[in-house]
Amino acid sequence: MTFLTIGHRGVMGVEPENTLRSFVRAERTGMDAIALDLRLSKDGVLVALHDAEVDRTTDGSGAVADLTLDELRGLDAGQGEHVPVFEEVLDTVRTPLQASVQDAPAATALAELVAGRDLTARVEVASFHDAVLAEAARLAPGVRTVLHSDLAGDAADDVVDRALAAGARTLALNLRRLTLETVEAAHLAGLRVTGWTVNSLDHLRLARALELDGVATDFPEIRSTGRFTA
Repeated sequence: MTFLTIGHRGVMGVEPENTLRSFVRAERTGMDAIALDLRLSKDGVLVALHDAEVDRTTDGSGAVADLTLDELRGLDAGQGEHVPVFEEVLDTVRTPLQASVQDAPAATALAELVAGRDLTARVEVASFHDAVLAEAARLAPGVRTVLHSDLAGDAADDVVDRALAAGARTLALNLRRLTLETVEAAHLAGLRVTGWTVNSLDHLRLARALELDGVATDFPEIRSTGRFTA
């Protein structure tokens, strides 16, 4: 099976996270997929931002949900980059996308776009919330979904059962809390398992030792070093 390398918010270790610049560099590096985060603006547009507020990643302040698209577009998201609309990302890169949403309204908007543009082969829906994934799958039949977990308080069987109940095909798990027992249980259940966030050769060796199917990384170099055999 191919070992997947997923660009985390593009390649946020070297470019401003969740920007077109970062996504383009991830694609040029040869990442197998690009993970990004989506939130709804005040006027209901899906934009690429991780935090609920814009303060950390832009020169603005306030909640994303309180700002219109025009207001968000006026912000500097790093190195002169603007906050991208999801459709812009779709039109700019061709690499498969893993779009993360954390609430029902954003999941609904994403699922409707995926279904309307027939993007089920290109876009995965990811979330830490089981109900969000279930709703996305209901609205966009055939869409692949990814359950994220930092594994805090979750036993191996618990997180696997959650993924299966939500209809997820992949578990994306915190590498620092991940055990071989969890990976084996997931694989036995037919789930793919990826680890986050893998930013060093030691972490990559651990991911290989755990027999993961792939990793999310902030850095382009992991793409080339990921081909080694541990």
